[in-house]
Amino acid sequence: MTSSMTGFAAHSINLEHANVNFDLRSVNQRYLELHFRLADEVRILEPQLRELIQQRLTRGKVECRVSLNPNAVATPDNGLNPTILERLARWQAEVQQRLPDSASLSVNDILRWPGAMPAVMQSQDTLNEAVLAGVRATLDEMEESRQREGAKLEQHILDRLAAAEAQVETLRPLLPTLIAAQGDKLTERLHAALGEAGHERLAQEIVLAAQKADIDEELSRLSTHFAEVRRVLTQSGAVGKRLDFLMQELHREANTLGSKSVAVETSRVSLELKVLIEQMREQVQNIE
Repeated sequence: MTSSMTGFAAHSINLEHANVNFDLRSVNQRYLELHFRLADEVRILEPQLRELIQQRLTRGKVECRVSLNPNAVATPDNGLNPTILERLARWQAEVQQRLPDSASLSVNDILRWPGAMPAVMQSQDTLNEAVLAGVRATLDEMEESRQREGAKLEQHILDRLAAAEAQVETLRPLLPTLIAAQGDKLTERLHAALGEAGHERLAQEIVLAAQKADIDEELSRLSTHFAEVRRVLTQSGAVGKRLDFLMQELHREANTLGSKSVAVETSRVSLELKVLIEQMREQVQNIE
C-alpha cells in the first residue's frame, strides 16, 4: 500500500507511579531524518528507539517525543526535599544581596525545581520496557495514518494518469493525417521555391520532415511510462523515489512531443500533459 510521508500519532501508557505520553510526527523529507525529545529518565533509550523507527520507516522527517508525568495519586506525600529547599534559600539570599531588585522565588518556582518533590518511579527496566512497547504502538498508529493519506495521494495520481492516457490516445488516430498534412504543406512550399527542377531534393526534404514530425515513438514511451507508474503504485514499501524518476521521464517525453509538434492538436496535448504530470509530481513528493 502506498504510504505518505506525512503522519501523526499519539499514545499513552499508565504505569503505577507515572503516565508516559508518546507523540510521533512526520513530514516530507528526501531521506529519513530523526529527532528525539525524550524525558531524562529514558534518554538512554535513544539508540534503541532510533533503530526501531529505522526498521519501520524509510523516508520522512520524524520527531519522536516521550514525556513522563508523575501520578500524584500513586505517589506518596513525602514532603519537599529539605536539601533542595536549603540550597534554594541560600542561592536566593546571595542573589538578592548582589541584586536587591531581583524577584523572590515563588511557590510554583520551588515546586517545579528538579528534585524538589521526591518522586517514586518504577524500576528502570520496567520503565524501559514500557517505553519501547509504547513507541511500537505509536508507530503502528502513525503507519496507519500515513497509509490513509497515501491512499488519497495514490487516487489523485491515478486520476491524473488516466487523464494523461486519454490525451495520448486522442493523438494516435490523428498521426497519419498530421504527417500527410505536414507533407502536403512542405511539398507546396518547396515546389514554390525549387520548381520542378528540385524534384529529387523535394523528395528528400519530405522524407526528413516526416521523420521529424513522427511522434509515434514518443507516444509509445509515454504509454510505457504510464504503465510503469501503475505497476509501481501496486508495490509495497518505499516507492516515492521511483515515482519521482518516472515523473521526470514523463515530463521529458511531453517536452519532446511539444518540440516536434507540427499541428495545434499536438501542441495542445503536450501542454495538457505537462500540466497533468506536474500535478502528479506534486503529490509524488509526499509519498514515502
